[in-house]
Amino acid sequence: MAESVELPTRLGILPFRNKVLLPGAIIRIRCTSPSSVKLVEQELWQREEKGLIGILPVRDAAEAAAVAPVLSQGVGSDSGERSSRIQVGASESQKLDGKNQQEVIHWHTRGVAARALHLSRGVEKPSGRVTYIVVLEGLCRFSVQELSTRGTYYTARISPLEMTKAEMDQVEQDPDFVTLSRQFKATAMELISVLEQKQKTGGRTKVLLETVPVHKLADIFVASFEISFEEQLCMLDSVDLKVRLSKATELVDRHLQSIRVAEKITQKVEGQLSKSQKEFLLRQQMRAIKEELGDNDDDEDDVATLERKMQSAGMPTNIWKHAQRELRRLKKMQPQQPGYNSSRVYLELLADLPWQKASEELELDLRAAKERLDIDHYGLLKPDARGPVLCFVGPPGVGKTSLASSIAAALGRKFIRISLGGVKDEADIRGHRRTYIGSMPGRLIDGLKRVAVCNPVMLLDEIDKTGSDVRGDPASALLEVLDPEQNRTFNDHYLNVPFDLSKVVFVATANRVQPIPPPLLDRMEVIELPGYTPEEKLKIAMGHLIPRVLDQHGLSSEFLQIPEDMVKLVIQRYTREAGVRNLERNLASLARAAAVRVAEQEQAAPLNKNVHQLASPILENRLADGAEVEMEVIPMAVNNHDIADTFKFVSPLVVDEAMLEKVLGPPRFDDREAAERVASPGISVGLVWTSFGGEVQFVEATAMAGKGELHLTGQLGDVIKESAQIALTWVRARATDLNLAAAEGISLLEGRDIHVHFPAGAVPKDGPSAGVTLVTALVSLFSQKRVRADTAMTGEMTLRGLVLPVGGIKDKILAAHRYGIKRVILPERNLKDLVEVPPAVLASLEILLAKRMEDVLEQAFEGGCPWRQHSKL
Repeated sequence: MAESVELPTRLGILPFRNKVLLPGAIIRIRCTSPSSVKLVEQELWQREEKGLIGILPVRDAAEAAAVAPVLSQGVGSDSGERSSRIQVGASESQKLDGKNQQEVIHWHTRGVAARALHLSRGVEKPSGRVTYIVVLEGLCRFSVQELSTRGTYYTARISPLEMTKAEMDQVEQDPDFVTLSRQFKATAMELISVLEQKQKTGGRTKVLLETVPVHKLADIFVASFEISFEEQLCMLDSVDLKVRLSKATELVDRHLQSIRVAEKITQKVEGQLSKSQKEFLLRQQMRAIKEELGDNDDDEDDVATLERKMQSAGMPTNIWKHAQRELRRLKKMQPQQPGYNSSRVYLELLADLPWQKASEELELDLRAAKERLDIDHYGLLKPDARGPVLCFVGPPGVGKTSLASSIAAALGRKFIRISLGGVKDEADIRGHRRTYIGSMPGRLIDGLKRVAVCNPVMLLDEIDKTGSDVRGDPASALLEVLDPEQNRTFNDHYLNVPFDLSKVVFVATANRVQPIPPPLLDRMEVIELPGYTPEEKLKIAMGHLIPRVLDQHGLSSEFLQIPEDMVKLVIQRYTREAGVRNLERNLASLARAAAVRVAEQEQAAPLNKNVHQLASPILENRLADGAEVEMEVIPMAVNNHDIADTFKFVSPLVVDEAMLEKVLGPPRFDDREAAERVASPGISVGLVWTSFGGEVQFVEATAMAGKGELHLTGQLGDVIKESAQIALTWVRARATDLNLAAAEGISLLEGRDIHVHFPAGAVPKDGPSAGVTLVTALVSLFSQKRVRADTAMTGEMTLRGLVLPVGGIKDKILAAHRYGIKRVILPERNLKDLVEVPPAVLASLEILLAKRMEDVLEQAFEGGCPWRQHSKL
């Protein structure tokens, strides 16, 4: 056992490659390289019992990363094996000059002094090479101050790292050290007990716990474990005793837990093996008994039941042959075999799929279908829509998903919805191959199994939000699904047999067309649902939303009434989105406020056993002075209308403007916003398209002292930034014609900068359709003329002033109509797109067509362009 030793100032160094010797550990090595043989002869063999050497860990060059210090000389090493890739030259000059021939050695800065417990010398035949077998014991840690060579081996100037006796006594009085010591000894004793039960040993180890200091025990225990080189280095570097004990306790506990887990797994496996062997024997005996008795009942045989189910599934001939092969394979297998359950689940899926079973379809009546869709979705039927795959594209809240459900009801088919939002795995569409653990069919086959018919209406929801990664591209997998020429033989990887999807009516939804790959988009007929006009929102609210909201809150029109005028105010002041989702939320807020008042009516004082007096804030303003309302107590049931039925004698609560502001808060929008924001020069009103529908976009420009630079803010993309540069260039080029500069050659930007901002600054914006809006804002700024507040515009502009067409015209015009805009300037080539705009909206707007930028400016300012007196345009 290692005791306190006095180290010399310099030690011979034996490098250990990717291995660490800890104090108290004993290791046997075989020295064969010339450098290590020379080291053993000089430092150990000749000095006998007084010899000490230093064991210093080194890293392979390929594994070294940020380990210092690094020496450039190569050196041989022995760590119990003869696998060193570095050879040591015989001469000193060869070593020192071998930088380019030999790899770099990465030395660790701390090592362990060791002494030889046993030495034996041998000579190899026929080479005559001398070798040594050395048994070393680690003594104490040291730190390397300087590394140098002595002949063919290394020496180091060192400084000891062990504590003195006085320091040790002081540490042993530390409460934290005492706690760590107890914890370590308890864990170590538990480990010894487990090993003693397992290996019938441990007597000597228990003696160590009682006689050896705990800080030395930490090294001795850890040295006996199989741990990584990095953990060995961490233990070697743990000079602080508390850190060393903490690390050793963690490693001992981990070793203890690994032994327990291994024992638990062994016991479990042995138990399962014995159980499976017993079950197999019993099954064989049961089968033999049934054969002897002639009592082999097929009705009780699960495989026979599965076979009859498969026969009645109506599989096509080629698939039935495949299923029979799989069934014969299943019959030959024992239930204990690994692939039995996988094969059985696969056959059950084949038996459950609706190969021929179809739901009875209603006779297609276009008039009846139109009436059904108009009941569920006001104004959304497109009578001339044809094609096997419809794709409804529009902002959230316009009824795309529920429209597909209504189509299924109109056709009399079952409906299933498959959400594709965020799907990135091709296996979600095609399924997993059965060679994988946990394999399963794709969402389409799984959905058909759930509805149990082969001709449902299948909704592919959020088809524009699929992604792709290393697991494949779901959008590409959908090409086969949505192609009527290919989906007759759709091949799911799990099924591995073709399945006919041609009878399925596919309906897809998306917020935007752009993310959908063109080949996939080509297989669908796109029907745009850009949003609703205020008039359409009013009809939807009165016919659909209000009855649904009242039913959800247990109310009825006999208690709460929301007049059309109040619904109009909600639409105008609180909602301006393309859909009706926020409108429904606001109506629900009114219903909840009314429901709270209903609940307050239960605070009535009893008059007698069966009669209660009703005291309610709702009635306070509706009863005459001194009047009382008496009622019979009615028990509450689970019906949604019980609350309303209980108090139906009360006059209905009618929503008024005061209640709107009390429940919904101050109005969010008003018709004066455009006039207030365009009150000063340099501001214009544009129309943009977003994934939430059309929006009104203000463009603000201002000038300040500077160096002629253009500043753009508002989270703008590259395209809109280029549009701003084009707009500024066009205005500067025609400054004289527009009477913005006094004479030719005078720059508008001389001595000043231009700042253009697109509120709201937190919303990303991009696209070319703000070109005409930017020019109008700049002309307004330089001329100090205000743009008309009732006019909005959209269009891309070229460098020569041509106004090019843009997309999303219907969405933009509807947004202008919702915002209260009266005049809209559009590119002349977008005239054809006005056919899609509802006539009622067109009747309320003045549509102005522009071919060139001059036409836009003529219409954007009050009275045209009065400063163009000598225009050359």
